[in-house]
Amino acid sequence: MVWKPHVTVAAVIEKDSRFLLVEEQTTSGLAFNQPAGHLEENEDIINAVKREVLEETAWQFEPEHLVGIQLWKKSPEYPTFLRFSFCGQVHSHRPELALDDGIIATHWLTRDQIAQRSDKLRSPLVLEVVDDYLNNKTYPLSILKSLI
Repeated sequence: MVWKPHVTVAAVIEKDSRFLLVEEQTTSGLAFNQPAGHLEENEDIINAVKREVLEETAWQFEPEHLVGIQLWKKSPEYPTFLRFSFCGQVHSHRPELALDDGIIATHWLTRDQIAQRSDKLRSPLVLEVVDDYLNNKTYPLSILKSLI
């Protein structure tokens, strides 16, 4: 058997000192996460994060920087995730769009409100990338190359 991590993308989106999170139904109950999801076949990473933000929040997202690349595994029974986290701006909200299955609501939360929900975060990466973003730990998008 060939081992492969699940490649995912996530978006750190700040507006007026609040961050856009989704509240979603998971196998462990309700959780809060950045708009995020899996890279699809024949899709580059930038388009993946734009698509995921639109599908989960009904906002158009323009990535500006890479916040980081994280490798995470919840426990031995769970898959390993390779997560590309971006920051950027949203525009053109389209509230008429249906959100992805499992998305209960979107929320604009302060960093402290996110920290207060630490037991309800989808992973520790949620708060970690917010803190990285707030500490200006970002990288130019030009470090990503797509040859598909």
